[in-house]
Amino acid sequence: PMTCTRCSGLMVEDHLLDMQESYVPMWMRGLRCVACGNIEDPLIHYNRMMHEARRIRRRLLRAVQPIAPPAQAA
Repeated sequence: PMTCTRCSGLMVEDHLLDMQESYVPMWMRGLRCVACGNIEDPLIHYNRMMHEARRIRRRLLRAVQPIAPPAQAA
C-alpha cells in the first residue's frame, strides 16, 4: 500500500477535479491521504522529484568545487 509523504498515512486513489488550470473542468486520477488529506498526482510527484534532484545536484556541486587558495600579498 502507498503511504503518505507527510504523515505516513494510507493513500487511496481518488478522482480529482482540476478547475483552476484549464478553461474546462478536467478530471484526473490522484492519490489522497485518508489521514491528513495530502494529495499527490503525477504532476505533483514529477515536480517534487525534479526539485529534489536539483537540490542534491547543488549540494554535490558545492562539495566538489575546489577551494581557492588565499590571495598572495604583494
